[in-house]
Amino acid sequence: MALATTSSIWRSTGGDQTRTAAAGSMSMRIPFYIANVAVTGNVAVSSTAANTAVILPAGAVVTSVDITSGATGSVDLGFTPLSGLGPGQTTTLGTKVPQGFLANATTTSRVSIGIGATGGGASLGNIANATNLTVVVATANTGTTGAVSGLISYFVADPTFGEENV
Repeated sequence: MALATTSSIWRSTGGDQTRTAAAGSMSMRIPFYIANVAVTGNVAVSSTAANTAVILPAGAVVTSVDITSGATGSVDLGFTPLSGLGPGQTTTLGTKVPQGFLANATTTSRVSIGIGATGGGASLGNIANATNLTVVVATANTGTTGAVSGLISYFVADPTFGEENV
C-alpha cells in the first residue's frame, strides 16, 4: 500500500457534481503516546518515536480520544498553538489549553472519550486553533503514573463550507 500526504482539506459531496449537497469533511486519526502521565510535556506519536510530537493542523476539530493502553489513574490532554514555523523561524508558543481534549479522564481500562462524555475537555468538538498548528500536550495528573497510548480522532474544519468543492 502506498503512503500519501496532502495539505488540502479532505471533503466529499458524495458524487454531487452540481454543488447542491453540503460537503462533509473526512475524519482522520493519529496515534499518541505519553511516556508518563505524571509529567507535563509534549505528546509523542509512539513509544518508538518519542521525539516526534503530535502536531495537529490549523482548523483541527478533535472529536474523540481513544485510550488503547492505559496507566493507573487519570490523564489530562490539551494543546498549545504554534506560530512562526518554517526554516529559520523561531517557534512561538501560544496560550496552553492544558485540559482542552481530556480533563481528568480515566486511563484504567480501554476507553473512548467523545464530545460530551465524562473526561472530555472543553475544546473537544471545537476548532482547537483556526489559524495555527497545535502541539498536543499532557499535563501532570497527581496520583497517576505510567504510560498511556491511543488514537486522537479529528477532522479539519472547512472554512469555505465546501463552496470551492467540485
